[in-house]
Amino acid sequence: MSLNIPIYDICTISEDRNEDILISRLDAYSQNNQHLHAPHKHSFYHVLFFTKGNGSHIIDFEKFEVKQNQIYFMTPGQVHSWNFDSIPEGYIINFSPSFYQSFLLKPDYIDNFFFFNGIAEDAVINLTDETAKPVIDLFESIIMEANGIDFMEKDMIKTLLLQIFIKISRLKSNTSNSVKNNYNYTIFNNFKKLIEQNYTRLRLPKDYAALLYITPNHLNALCNDFVNISAGDLIRNRIILEAKRLLINLDLSISEIAYRLNFSDNSNFTKFFKKYVGTTPEEFRRKN
Repeated sequence: MSLNIPIYDICTISEDRNEDILISRLDAYSQNNQHLHAPHKHSFYHVLFFTKGNGSHIIDFEKFEVKQNQIYFMTPGQVHSWNFDSIPEGYIINFSPSFYQSFLLKPDYIDNFFFFNGIAEDAVINLTDETAKPVIDLFESIIMEANGIDFMEKDMIKTLLLQIFIKISRLKSNTSNSVKNNYNYTIFNNFKKLIEQNYTRLRLPKDYAALLYITPNHLNALCNDFVNISAGDLIRNRIILEAKRLLINLDLSISEIAYRLNFSDNSNFTKFFKKYVGTTPEEFRRKN
């Protein structure tokens, strides 16, 4: 039997077909949406905060153990699944890309939130009891607004949600010397955006360096400074991630996946995948 990874939008989960945000306590959401425990994708942003629970959460083939005071940030298109040992407690907020853009002051404001960069290890953050308390208070306020009928409740929800994003971003900035608002970081962030737009057709750092009006050496230096890997590795990692996402869809043949990723033939795709993943596409598909 073939398996096609489902993609859910808010309309298929929320009872209100016109909503672009869904807010819920995690225990109710988990029990009412058992089908969401299996591997699936979202067309929306997904914020998940655990106040109690144990089990595991797999995001883009990386496994994370569920812990108290753990917060997840997921972007549209990521593949994930849950396996809870008991009914979890906490909060969940789903919102559409248009909702996200509607309360940001400027187009590049989104770049300040490292946890929405689509990299699984950056999207899972463990808070201490001290840092979790104000975040929990904000989630409780959001729940109250969502359940109330007060004037401008959606604007208040946006304000509270933005406070959560800023508080989490400050935790990162307060524990590192990373300078996000400088020229080099802007170039690096533009490089990541270009990869997302062009990874199936542009494979070489020099191609992206030309688009950014810098040298390949400069681009590599920026990547090593910010993420400690080369520009080539960043490009390859995005291709590999997409290959893995496509491989768990059994409706697609290996040849079709190779074509979608713009490889000249099945053989070249298999060699590329085995070189960087360590297994052939067929072996990865069987294991997953």
